[in-house]
Amino acid sequence: MSQRFDLRLATEALIEDAQQLSVTEETLQNISVQVNATLIEQPEAYLELEYFVTLPTESLATQFNWSRWQPEQVGFKDYLWEQTCLECFLAGSLISSSSKDSDRSPNTNGTTAYIEINANPNGQYALYEFDSYRSPAILPPKPLMQADGQTRAAIDWIYYSDTPKPLIDSTISVHTPYQYQRRFRVPLSLFSPLHDTVDWHNDALVKYIHPCVILYFSDTALYFAPKHASPPDFHNRQYWTRFDR
Repeated sequence: MSQRFDLRLATEALIEDAQQLSVTEETLQNISVQVNATLIEQPEAYLELEYFVTLPTESLATQFNWSRWQPEQVGFKDYLWEQTCLECFLAGSLISSSSKDSDRSPNTNGTTAYIEINANPNGQYALYEFDSYRSPAILPPKPLMQADGQTRAAIDWIYYSDTPKPLIDSTISVHTPYQYQRRFRVPLSLFSPLHDTVDWHNDALVKYIHPCVILYFSDTALYFAPKHASPPDFHNRQYWTRFDR
């Protein structure tokens, strides 16, 4: 199963951001950010996330902080949101510590557990777990651990070339040089010891999803998500999307 998301720019600081970057407000609103989320359930459950960023002008491209792929950088790193960061928030039956929590609606900042995924285009990543809205309230957040309780969870990079690649959306010119792409997958068995007993047909491995990105242009951060709180708050589950099964 696969779901596509067209991310929108948070516009609270649109005028100021445009002035700082010496572009028009319309130029910023024409930045295209798309995310494809694909859930594979068998024989091994994993979520694949593919991010596409297209910039409309050379002026933005020259100011864009998109780190080139560096194999030696692949590994866990905190505070990735202080740079261009590919993110995704997840809640579902493999994430909550109990079935009662997993069934609770995420339309409020209640007690449902969730996972935050961060990835830098250079190969660095981080996975964090929260018991409820921004809780534990520590920085950096509590890392998600593998089943042994000692090893930090990791992502598997799939596509990391810095060579421009046409987007799947035919409405976007395949000739533009200002395209950026990354793709990785996350084994869902990392999220909970429940994975050995899950009924693949009845349990929602990922029930709610919120793909989002922070794009840095020089020192200016732009926030993209399918829906936004005001001010932007990716952790606010009222704006998350139910994963389309």
